[in-house]
Amino acid sequence: MTGDWLVTGADGMLGRELVSRLTARGIGVLAADHRRLDITDGRDVRETLERHRPAVVVNCAAWTDVEGAESHEARALAVNGHGPARLAAACRLRGTLLLHVSTDYVFPGDSARPYEETDSPGPRTAYGRTKLAGERAVLETLPETGHVVRTAWLYGAGGRNFVRTVIRLAEVQDVLQVVDDQRGQPTWTGDVADRLILLGGSALAGTAPPGVYHATSGGEATWNRLAREVFRLLGADPARIHACRSTGLARPAYSVLGHARWAAAGLGPPRHWRHALEDAFPSLRDAEDKARQAS
Repeated sequence: MTGDWLVTGADGMLGRELVSRLTARGIGVLAADHRRLDITDGRDVRETLERHRPAVVVNCAAWTDVEGAESHEARALAVNGHGPARLAAACRLRGTLLLHVSTDYVFPGDSARPYEETDSPGPRTAYGRTKLAGERAVLETLPETGHVVRTAWLYGAGGRNFVRTVIRLAEVQDVLQVVDDQRGQPTWTGDVADRLILLGGSALAGTAPPGVYHATSGGEATWNRLAREVFRLLGADPARIHACRSTGLARPAYSVLGHARWAAAGLGPPRHWRHALEDAFPSLRDAEDKARQAS
């Protein structure tokens, strides 16, 4: 694997994990947060790529406020749609590979089987529409060097997320009410980062076709099932987790994604979510311990 990588959104939960793992592999990386690179500014994007000449760009930058996107769709679109379009245009000028991180929200969430990479999207939220716009911009602008990597239900040590919240609440609440009517794939940022690195390396070697890939863990669960697994790993009683129904602007009810496309890149499918959670758990618990001590 040759050439440096540029990671946008490098201060986010996934971006931090990716930068850490690239560095651990001895791969040169420019970690660009919003202050260092504004992906909505076409001139800034072009000049950054011209100055640093990365072999691979990974776009982890995104407007992730799902609720907020409903009332500020134009602002969300600027980041999630126009930003990737500007990155793709700059990558096209230089012949640079682009890995663009997207989401399960591009699907309607009403399937009875896992969504495959070839299934037609149909977002039902403003957030999903803006993310789909970004996907389409990347795939249309970079038909030979653009890769869209969808993920979902992310957790990791580098930011606030559902798993860390459950660890924290287990210390202070006797009972937790957790929704049991949404199904998806709990996915560790460490596994997604590894997938992005594998995909980028394969793409540089010419063995990973452009297009859409799903980087979620194998298997499926509800949020309630995930919370009970977290309690088990904590040594707490899973019976303290009670089921309830979702309210408000809910996630898609069914967010399970298929992984068939990885075979085209000569790579196996992602591992089961329980195995990933067990490996991730020490770092998650340590992150919560440090956060509690600092507060």
